[in-house]
Amino acid sequence: MTEVIAVFNAGSSSLKFSIFRHDDLTLLHKGAIDVPDTKEGHKAALQMVLGWLASHQDGLRLHVAGHRVVHGKNHTGPIRITEGVIKELQELIPLAPLHQPHNLKIIEEFAAIHPDLPQVACFDTAFHRTQPKLASMFALPRHFYDDGMKRYGFHGISYEYIASELPKYAGEKAHGRVIVAHLGNGASVCAMHNLQSQATSMGFSTLDGLMMGTRCGTLDAGVVLYMQQHLGLTADAITDMLYHQSGLLGVSSISNDMRTLEGNNAPEAREALDLFCRMAAQQIGGLTTVLGGLDALVFTGGIGEHSARIRHDICAYFDWAGLVLNEAGNQSNAAAIHGGTSHIAAYVIPTNEELVIARACKAI
Repeated sequence: MTEVIAVFNAGSSSLKFSIFRHDDLTLLHKGAIDVPDTKEGHKAALQMVLGWLASHQDGLRLHVAGHRVVHGKNHTGPIRITEGVIKELQELIPLAPLHQPHNLKIIEEFAAIHPDLPQVACFDTAFHRTQPKLASMFALPRHFYDDGMKRYGFHGISYEYIASELPKYAGEKAHGRVIVAHLGNGASVCAMHNLQSQATSMGFSTLDGLMMGTRCGTLDAGVVLYMQQHLGLTADAITDMLYHQSGLLGVSSISNDMRTLEGNNAPEAREALDLFCRMAAQQIGGLTTVLGGLDALVFTGGIGEHSARIRHDICAYFDWAGLVLNEAGNQSNAAAIHGGTSHIAAYVIPTNEELVIARACKAI
């Protein structure tokens, strides 16, 4: 029998899975299932995946399961899951309400089906624990920081993969001043030096930083106070607005899908795209200051890997810094998209969060 690792990434409406051979981490199967909008939706989706695997395993034996968990608070790396760990992670649900409940639901359902198999949690927050203290602080009374109200950062599993791959693309430059833009329905940027996180755009929650598919990104806190105190919106209504009705969808009033907006000639669609790029450029510019300069800019994530238009428009903000695109390379989604005279290297690197999780499972 060949032992395999199952990797799960549970969202609100889908369950993505990958099956890796344990000994050499060869990817054997990969897929996704739409999760029914019911109380038992994630349980049914998991049962479907495991049932499919059982009928297609061809001599494979499930050995360990790994999970993407968005919030791990102060954990600095992956850990084996126990009942105590689950209880601890449940307390973090208010910090990542879109993701954490679904991540934990799959873990609990898997344990019910396979109680004797080990499970491993990999955290989106862990990669950012190398940041200096100042990068994690808000200008609030100190006791809030001591109680855990700090900038945690997210998309860390993706950034960990890019950090492991970047030397293959950029050589020694990979160890210099690098900013990685993870652009997808959720979006953030991360400043790295020596392949370690120094600062990132997301903070206490997954709302902060870049404009996203349905999330607002950086927002004046006074707007939230005004909504509550003068418009009479409840906390639940504001939460729904900021997480589900804002971003590309809110500004365009058309869609949260970048491909749809790029193909739409409505001025609202163009404005949403322009604002997305402007906010991304502002965050990249701020992190460039933190790094003391910029040697390389990396695009990843669904939008970062596939949208030449968005990459072009973001890079155009850095003409002043000597960033010159190779337009043909950018249009073809080439690995290196900077021109020969560019002072800043630019790359497109597909992320692979599932492989990072599989590596962690094997190591543990």
